[in-house]
Amino acid sequence: MKLDIDYIRKQFPAFEQSSLKGHAFFENAGGSYTCKPVIDRLTRYYNERKVQPYAPYEASTLAGAEMDEARERLAEILGVDTDEVSFGPSTTQNTYVLAQAFGQHLSTGDAIVVTNQDHEANTGPWRRLSECGLEIREWQIDSRTGHLNLQDLTNLLDEKVKLVCFPHCSNVVGEINDVKAICEVIHTAGAYSCVDGVSYAPHGIPNVGALGADIYLFSAYKTFGPHQGIMTINRELGMELPNQGHYFNANELYKRFTPAGPDHAQIAASAGIADYIDNVYSHHTSQVSNANGRGMFVHDLFRAHETELLQPLLDYLSAKDSVRLLGPCDAAKKAATVAIALKANPLAVAAELAQHGIMAGGGNFYAVRCLQAQGIDPNHGVLRLSFVHYTHKFEVDKLITALQQVL
Repeated sequence: MKLDIDYIRKQFPAFEQSSLKGHAFFENAGGSYTCKPVIDRLTRYYNERKVQPYAPYEASTLAGAEMDEARERLAEILGVDTDEVSFGPSTTQNTYVLAQAFGQHLSTGDAIVVTNQDHEANTGPWRRLSECGLEIREWQIDSRTGHLNLQDLTNLLDEKVKLVCFPHCSNVVGEINDVKAICEVIHTAGAYSCVDGVSYAPHGIPNVGALGADIYLFSAYKTFGPHQGIMTINRELGMELPNQGHYFNANELYKRFTPAGPDHAQIAASAGIADYIDNVYSHHTSQVSNANGRGMFVHDLFRAHETELLQPLLDYLSAKDSVRLLGPCDAAKKAATVAIALKANPLAVAAELAQHGIMAGGGNFYAVRCLQAQGIDPNHGVLRLSFVHYTHKFEVDKLITALQQVL
């Protein structure tokens, strides 16, 4: 089944804006356009529900119900229990709070494994725990390919390792790591897994329950929603870690890692992500399925569309001697996040592309360690071209034409 791209683009008001006409958006790894159901829910909340939630009057009752709905419906799509989903101001903030809890929970001499493939948000907070007496071990990428070898992780694991933190995919390498296989190895070693899904979830919200990740983090503003971080955490682990919220909320799992008051309106609006997934599902099939099944159907639909569009771009870049393509050149192994190393200044190249109607970015994208490991000066950076399922084939064609002229 093919994704109905014309239907999809009608669900995103950005494509109707005159200011964006003629501009193809290729910096989706930094944040996606927002779908209409999210905008509608956010507007309604601010217009009709902007009161303290969970009080016994109608506006407040409805406000709380919409917040609960967002958590319930996203949990169903993710394949986890409702209270295993929590919101925070960003994934970076959620990771810092989580690291604080592990720092209090683990003992001197315990070890945490991190990678140098990560965005800094999922490696920096853990590395800082070395100041608390924890040992930090690094699962290193191949300097040529950017690949994480599972055997290298196995060699790092022993009875001291309590946690392994790794990305579902890197925000510059783009290779999709086999989360399920990695988590199985981690669990066999008696450790917990923490997966940074920020760069993967925009390409299809995963079935976290099936992947087996103890913790999975991603950003709603990169999955067509508001600026919130979303975290799933296994209940047993979440209740074992020290509470980071108000002491009187210690018995409620989804409040234990939210130290400050959450953004009520944005949490409520996040139910619009589930609305969007359901709408896409019902438009493409008449089959009956539960929320998790609908989510997986849409996940596969998005991935198939992106893979078809991605391969010609990878083929074009792989054939160019003047650029270095980071990560795999096989679209089936890669998210639609493409970084290339250039002799020219990537920011200057991005500015030239903008003159051709291409919105892209240049820099290190906080993947400083990952670029250094591949012999790239992070101060120089890379050109990054990223898209999601609402990208049309004519936009990828336009990108390749622009690259031919600019490069």
